[in-house]
Formats: sequence, structure tokens, C-alpha cells
Amino acid sequence: MFPIRDHNPSERVPVVTRALILINVGIFVYCWFGLPDQAAMGRVFMDWGLIPARMTSGSALGTIFTSMFIHAGVMHLIGNMLFLWIFGDNLEDMLGHGRFLTFYLLTGVAAGFAQVGADPFSPIPMVGASGAVAGVMGGYLLFFPRAKVDVLFIIVIFFRVFPIPAFIVLGVWFGLELFNGWSTPMDGGGVAYWAHVGGFAAGLVIALPFWLANGGPGFWRRTDGHPDHPATEYSFAKSSIPRTGRRR
Repeated sequence: MFPIRDHNPSERVPVVTRALILINVGIFVYCWFGLPDQAAMGRVFMDWGLIPARMTSGSALGTIFTSMFIHAGVMHLIGNMLFLWIFGDNLEDMLGHGRFLTFYLLTGVAAGFAQVGADPFSPIPMVGASGAVAGVMGGYLLFFPRAKVDVLFIIVIFFRVFPIPAFIVLGVWFGLELFNGWSTPMDGGGVAYWAHVGGFAAGLVIALPFWLANGGPGFWRRTDGHPDHPATEYSFAKSSIPRTGRRR
């Protein structure tokens, strides 16, 4: 189950969303192809990643920002940037460019503090944009709960795309993060589940005043829980290969 796109292109060019994606990709390319060896990459994680034990001691506080722009692998980067691309443009359209950037950074900070609070003495560096992206998803859920999101379901060798309301997609995602956070040992798994939970919750809370300023429940009634412009309809092209009957 993997979201691949929504049906709601933004009306304005999402310059901040695109810039964030380019910055993350650029840093990843530099780290993974510009550094001399894996030892140098490890030093990047240790120097610029968020280490809860170091934060708890009051040092390297700036890493709560720098850690948002470092990724541990190609799929880590692709997953975060895909989710940012799907959900970021509409939220940026709603908040405006400057407020969206502030929103993104604040939810990333909240995600970092959530992970530190959950495991304050961990010596393991936390890296990745997923906490801030989770905040974007929380804000998106508040503004556009009924927006359609295309979700790719893969079962063994079969796959199918279904348009599903955002509140189901994001609600299921958040529920899984909560479950994984409670059930995964703090020193195992390699995923900062509590950063995701904290970022998502922060996104809801920080977006709330803007939602209320736009009418709150009245905004939902006016837009039916979708972005306030026509949705895009997608269709899969039929195969050009002719069909033949079975010979007997």
C-alpha cells in the first residue's frame, strides 16, 4: 500500500516544495557521490544528524535542523520526497510560500524533539525529512480530508491503483506509525517512529489556526474537504495490443 499521487494539483507553482526537494536531492548526491568513502559518510551522520543523547546534554542543538536534510539511502530519499511532492503543493498553496516553509521547519523540529523525548539517551543519529514530511501530511489531513489520493496496492505479483480519500490513507498511516512506535524496541528497527508521530501531531496543531481562520468546519462545507479548485481525473490508457480468443 503506497500513495503515488493525489488528484489535486496546486493553483500556484509550489516553489518551496520544489526547492526543498532539490535541496534534499542535492545534499544526498553530494554526500553519496562526492565524499571519498563510507567513513566520511558516517562522519556526516555523526556530525550533522540528530543524536538524542547529545541533544539531551545541551550540545549540537543545530542538528535538529541539519538532520532534516540528510538521508540514509536512495529509497529513504525517494519515499520522503514522493510524500512531500504529493502533499506539499496543496498545503503550500493554502498557507503561502513563506508560512509553508516555516510550517515545514517547525514540524521537523517538533518531530526531532518527539524522538528525543521518546529515547533521550540514544547514541544513534536520526536523519531524514520524514518528521517534517509527516507534519505536512498532518496539515494536509486537516485541510483536505476528502481529497482523493491514488494508492498502489501490491500483492505478490499483482498491483492495482485505487483512489482513496486522504483521511483513510493518512489515518491508516498514522495508526501504523503509532503501533510500530509502541511495539518496536527503542534500540531496534532503524526507523524513528516517534518522530513521525510527533511531526504529524505538530502538523495538525500548527495548521489548526489557519484552518480556523479559513472558516473551520465552514471551510469543509464550502470545499467538501477538497482543495478549492477542480480535481484532476486520471485514466489508464488501454493496451494497443489486440485481444484474441482462445483457440480450441
